[in-house]
Amino acid sequence: MPPHRHAPGLSTRPGGLRRAAHRLLVLVAAAAVGAGLLAVPAQAEPTVDEIEAQIDKQWEQLEPTIEQYNKVRAQLKTNRQKSADLQKKIEPLALQSELALNRVGDLASRYYMSGPSQEVGALLVSAKPDTLAEQLTILDRLASQERKQVEGVVAVRAKYEGEKRKLDGLIVTQNKQQNELAAKKKQIDGEIKRLEASMPKTTVVTEACPTINGVVSAAARTAIRTACGKVGRPYVWGATGPNSFDCSGLTQYAYKAAGVYLTHHTGDQWNEGKAVSRADARPGDLVFFFSGLSHVGLYLGNNQMVHAPRAGKPVQVSSINTMPVAGFRRPG
Repeated sequence: MPPHRHAPGLSTRPGGLRRAAHRLLVLVAAAAVGAGLLAVPAQAEPTVDEIEAQIDKQWEQLEPTIEQYNKVRAQLKTNRQKSADLQKKIEPLALQSELALNRVGDLASRYYMSGPSQEVGALLVSAKPDTLAEQLTILDRLASQERKQVEGVVAVRAKYEGEKRKLDGLIVTQNKQQNELAAKKKQIDGEIKRLEASMPKTTVVTEACPTINGVVSAAARTAIRTACGKVGRPYVWGATGPNSFDCSGLTQYAYKAAGVYLTHHTGDQWNEGKAVSRADARPGDLVFFFSGLSHVGLYLGNNQMVHAPRAGKPVQVSSINTMPVAGFRRPG
């Protein structure tokens, strides 16, 4: 090729070189993205421990809120009762004061309409009243006993009404506090339920047993929850639940809840399950003990099981290493 000629599509001008380099970089970047080399790493899902830590944190907020809610609710109940009691006292007092005022009014009206009696007339003549106001003043003196009664009743009624106004104001405030605390409680409850729902499906969380991870089958999850729900129930020979158990009665009851039917006998349960090695044992498997297979428990993982030990010891969680392990079987 002659020296003054260039390969087609290329330019020795600086702008042309920059454009060519830019196109090359774009192509390389696109290829890298397509290959996943520049992809943004996905955010890891929170672990079970992290979720439980968040639930614990929410509980730290929820418990004081519940206690405050209970306190306000108890105070509100008491104050509502006090207000109702005061209302019962006010009603007859209001009636008494109204009747007494009516009697005073009737007396004044009678003297005004029909004229005073002879005795009162003498008093009026001697007093030489020139106006109705003066006459009414005299009538007020004549009705002083009635008026004193009215004043006494009105004073007591005013006292109770004042107390009731204070209580009613407090009740309004406490109603507002109760509603606010209930809303806060509902919000925290919702967050706890959301966190619990975010637990991996292979995790089983129960009140009486440790948190168990890696529970593969739905039947095993149900059996574990069922057996753990019976922790504390008494051991009774030959019992299969729901309130007492022996060892094979507990495992039978737990798996029956999952739709898996086992015979109420350790030897039969050994034969009804699939043999698994200790290394491959997983939560939900049955673990048998002694050479005669005389005891069985529900394996929880990490060398723990839930079982019905013996008379005098209720259903409990314990280590499988306290007895000689004969082997593991997987029901279903």
